[in-house]
Amino acid sequence: MSRLLHLLVAGLLALAAGRALVAGGPDGAAVIAAAVLTGAVYAAGPLLPVTRWGRGPAVWLLALGGAWLVLLWLAPDGIWLAFPLFFVQLQLLPVRWGTAAVAATTVVAVAGFAWHRGGPSVGTVVGPVLGAAVAVATVLGYQALYRESEERRRVVEELTEAREGLAAADHAAGVMAERERLAREIHDTLAQGLSSIQLLLRAAERALPDGAGDAQEYVRQARQAAQDNLAEARRFVRALTPPGLEGSSLSAALERLCATTAAQHGLPVHFHVSGHPCALPTTHEVALLRIAQSALSNTVRHARATQAEVTLSYMDTQVALDVVDDGTGFDPAAVPPPGGGTDRGGFGLAAMRARTRALGGVLTVESAPGQGTALAAMLPRAAQEPAAQDPGAQDSGAEEFGAEEPAVQESGAEEFGAEEPAVRKPAAAQEPGAGRAGGVHGSGPAADPFARTADE
Repeated sequence: MSRLLHLLVAGLLALAAGRALVAGGPDGAAVIAAAVLTGAVYAAGPLLPVTRWGRGPAVWLLALGGAWLVLLWLAPDGIWLAFPLFFVQLQLLPVRWGTAAVAATTVVAVAGFAWHRGGPSVGTVVGPVLGAAVAVATVLGYQALYRESEERRRVVEELTEAREGLAAADHAAGVMAERERLAREIHDTLAQGLSSIQLLLRAAERALPDGAGDAQEYVRQARQAAQDNLAEARRFVRALTPPGLEGSSLSAALERLCATTAAQHGLPVHFHVSGHPCALPTTHEVALLRIAQSALSNTVRHARATQAEVTLSYMDTQVALDVVDDGTGFDPAAVPPPGGGTDRGGFGLAAMRARTRALGGVLTVESAPGQGTALAAMLPRAAQEPAAQDPGAQDSGAEEFGAEEPAVQESGAEEFGAEEPAVRKPAAAQEPGAGRAGGVHGSGPAADPFARTADE
């Protein structure tokens, strides 16, 4: 109850008591006593441990109503207290009971004032009724505004939380993208260059005559410096590896991704590995992990699938990732291009294609409405690097990321354990199904572990 309402009640009680004191008469003292009693009961209300719409407010309102009835019975001036009583009842009682209490108070006020005046009149009836109508309209309007304000506050809080969450997600995505970019740049530039320097210095050391002691010592020191810096480059690349690949292999990271997706979204996701696992360049592992994350995200959000399969296949010259679901499917040709002005603008597929294309691979999507979806990403097992051969060199063991040193070897092709292939076909020219059974790349049925084909 507001302070204004308290002042109104106190002023009306003081006015009733003052008029009784001025008028005198046999009931003057009783009117003053009834006014004091009503004021005392009203003042006790805010001090009581009562809650809105509980039993305590109802008991207090009954006591206040009883004191007001005594005042109204002793003096017609008690009718003035009906107006603040309307607000008190509407504030403390539910809408239904508060409206009923206001109606009952209005009837009692009209009847009591008419009894004092010797009969009802238009003013006797219209005044309390108008007062009750104004009180009901005011309180209900205030409550509606309050509810709307609370709803707006809640919406603003949700929007603020959502904005903060999006900002945090964008920041995390930006940080991760920068980490991946730095790891890729270190892998493709510094580590490759240091590896080449190490190989060439070893070749130079062996080409020196036996009597060139000082020159050999300088070459040895230069090789040691290159080796130390190569170790630092490896450490930087490992530190910048995405969290999903930290301290584990690609297959372990994909298995954890499948288990996490199944636990969080209730979609059974089965993971399989075929072929003989081997070490892959960090960029390849990151790309395949990101493609799997994006494909499973699309399956959870759009496919309405009952199960999904993720298969990592190691072949002679390629590594492939298949993600297959038995969901609703779609028409790949009907997917609008990114930024096409629709909610489904193909950004996920475009990003996956860009990742595979950047590493010399191919992304294939097979789907049809009602026939599920099969997505396959194929990457070459080793990236082709420009050669810088030194025909006179014979290294005994390049420390380059654990690769054995060939006789006349590339300047940095062995980095991260990547063996330099001979003349290798591009990804698109590989024999279909090499080293794999079925799958979107195979010569057998379409890659659907649920025994469904695109022509079903």
